[in-house]
Amino acid sequence: MDFILISTPYFFRDPNEVRIDEAELDSLIMKEGGHVSLYIADFRSLVSRIGDWGERALIHHFRKGFTSRILDQFDSHPSRIEYIKHLMDITLDLDTRYHERQKEKGHFQEKNSEASKSSSSHPQYS
Repeated sequence: MDFILISTPYFFRDPNEVRIDEAELDSLIMKEGGHVSLYIADFRSLVSRIGDWGERALIHHFRKGFTSRILDQFDSHPSRIEYIKHLMDITLDLDTRYHERQKEKGHFQEKNSEASKSSSSHPQYS
């Protein structure tokens, strides 16, 4: 009886719907320059409609959609990840740091640009 209660949402679904959701998950990729939080939301939505694939399969499909900048950041990550939640948390943290750094760079470039404009408007003496 427990099996039927747990499996009911998936048992009565159209198999084609499940295949379509699986195909969407298989082709899901993070947008270059996008935020991981949006990718996680899309990923979770699809997984909730598919059913239980197990941790290793979910981790594989989640990583498969990463942009190169996220994959590059994982090259320096020492631990082996066993759970999808852990992978999502780490990825979200890396992405947050990346976007914060991009804002810092933009702010720094604005200051340098303003400084060079103001110095060029003043006469230079040798």
